[in-house]
Amino acid sequence: MQNPRIQQLAKLLEETGHAHHKSFISTDGADPEWALWYASHRQIPLSELLNREFTQSLIVYELVRLDRTAESGAPWPEVYAMELLTKYS
Repeated sequence: MQNPRIQQLAKLLEETGHAHHKSFISTDGADPEWALWYASHRQIPLSELLNREFTQSLIVYELVRLDRTAESGAPWPEVYAMELLTKYS
């Protein structure tokens, strides 16, 4: 069974992805500054979930880093959640 915190964080990231796609529906979700959007919309929930103060800059950094380096067959929200929990727990 998967760690409940990973599930919570993955769900938060997935919901954010859906909300972002809806906000950018005219471009089919395309947004070169997507990480900024995610950071501004999820700074507080992410900080609360990981029990750590996150700046929007740090969130942008981590999301871009993960986008460039994460390799797995698992869905991206789960991969990002595992990486973030490993690094910041």
